[in-house]
Amino acid sequence: AVAFPFFRFDIYRKVPKDLTQPTYTGAIISVCCCLFILFLFLSELTGFIAIEIVNELYVDDPDKDSGGKIEVNLNISLPNLHCELVGLDIQDEMGRHEVGHIDNSMKIPLNNGDGCRFEGHFSINKVPGNFHVSTHSATAQPQNPDMTHVIHKLSFGDKLQVHNVHGAFNALEGADKLSSNPLASHDYILKIVPTVYEDMSGKQRYSYQYTVANKEYVAYSHTGRIIPAIWFRYDLSPITVKYTERRQPLYRFITSICAIIGGTFTVAGILDSCIFTASEAWKKIQLGKMQ
Repeated sequence: AVAFPFFRFDIYRKVPKDLTQPTYTGAIISVCCCLFILFLFLSELTGFIAIEIVNELYVDDPDKDSGGKIEVNLNISLPNLHCELVGLDIQDEMGRHEVGHIDNSMKIPLNNGDGCRFEGHFSINKVPGNFHVSTHSATAQPQNPDMTHVIHKLSFGDKLQVHNVHGAFNALEGADKLSSNPLASHDYILKIVPTVYEDMSGKQRYSYQYTVANKEYVAYSHTGRIIPAIWFRYDLSPITVKYTERRQPLYRFITSICAIIGGTFTVAGILDSCIFTASEAWKKIQLGKMQ
């Protein structure tokens, strides 16, 4: 029996070299083709190495191990109010009412003691409530407390330092109320949105973005005195935003490279054939004219 030759399965039939004809146009197209493939390959390689951040929304409490607490970082300057008058009060719908919170807080005198910078790190419950900077905890109320202020920082949860994530994690940074009425109270109404960031290793960090609206007004106590305060009234959104780091799958990268190489060579071959055919036709026309 005669063995069936295996090479008949070769779909990439080889053309003898003496049946091919090199041209200057083909050489130019070949060089341009290789440079173009190299450019596209490097572009795809950059995209494959780069980390893509995908976001999604869902309804859930992401940080169930927090004990129902949210960590808050507050940094605010009151340039016209003495430090002994400045205090932090915390209230919420679970019945918490704390006047003069002092744990993990610091007061730094400003303007030769005439002003104060308050820095505090505290926790709030995951229920609607408020915390406010005021003179309520002072032993004696001043006659004309000046609540003009600058907010340097107000953030919730872990600090996220991710370049590709642009969110309102410190939306009140730089809020300047120095030109406001000194006796006015300030209400900042915050809508807090839980945010989860998951890196390539699967580690999750929990932070909170927030939107803010504010109003300014003069408030009188039941005795008729004006006792201004800086209120931060917050509520939590049931929607959680999740950012996940992902990298392009290897199979997609390989598919793209094959498409680049195959498509470039195919288009270049068609272009070279068209140029070569046109050139040969022009030569024939020229010879016909000469005869």
